[in-house]
Amino acid sequence: MRFGVLGTGHWARTVHAAALRAHPTAELVAVWGRDAARADAAGAEFDVPGSTDLADLLDRVDAVSIAVPPDVQVPLAVQAAEAGRHLLLEKPVALTVADADRVADAVRLAGVGSVVFFAARFHAATSTWLAQAARTPLAGGAVSWLGSVAGTPFGDSAWRLEHGALWDLGPHALSLLVPALGPVTSVQAGGGLGDTVHLVLRHEGGAASTVTLSLTAAPLSGGSEVWLHGEGGRLVLLPEGDDSAVGAHQVAVDELSAAALTGGVHPCDVGVGREVTAVLAAAQRALASGCREPVR
Repeated sequence: MRFGVLGTGHWARTVHAAALRAHPTAELVAVWGRDAARADAAGAEFDVPGSTDLADLLDRVDAVSIAVPPDVQVPLAVQAAEAGRHLLLEKPVALTVADADRVADAVRLAGVGSVVFFAARFHAATSTWLAQAARTPLAGGAVSWLGSVAGTPFGDSAWRLEHGALWDLGPHALSLLVPALGPVTSVQAGGGLGDTVHLVLRHEGGAASTVTLSLTAAPLSGGSEVWLHGEGGRLVLLPEGDDSAVGAHQVAVDELSAAALTGGVHPCDVGVGREVTAVLAAAQRALASGCREPVR
């Protein structure tokens, strides 16, 4: 499968493009960017053309791997889907439910394959953990994910600074809790220092989970914990031995290729991305209202 990478930032180059260049069966064909100089530089880094002409790139690829801010991703994904190209999307799919619906509708109408790159979902340890969860009656779970973007390549990411951990780390947390506990029906939320946010999620069937997220935590307090609980005790998601995002991306490429060939629905497709956006939007409303908000 021939891929174009849409984006020229740190994540686009060090994960999306790097994974595709090293992939044994996929081919990186071109890199697109909004800035011509940056597109040329990114293309030269991977020995492929850099371009600002999206239509031209779409003529030469079978699929696109998108690594741009969520609001920029939406029109690019719609254009690519309408051109019949399969989509490897970044999380969150969009920053509003309406925009997520635009992408989901374009994918459905075009009949193309889609996968959302919730990175942890493409690790072998996560697959094993979810398989164990499926065999265990569960009452709830929790995710605590504390980090800091200060001094990192994401420290000047405008969309992360504006929307915070809820929209950056929240999709990762939901991608683990929802397949284990079921769809989220309502959300309560409270804010903390910086962009720290605390969520209480109600799932279909009565299970409940809690989520604590921050991109402004003290460096020494950083880290993540993910666990479920039920009749069999506590089921903890242990860190992957090799948690390389490049390796996870290559698995996502394989799974997108399979979905494109078979026409099958992927467990992390754009429909799931849309549902994650709906939960995050409900959490945003709950932060503003101080009330439990339904997911819609």
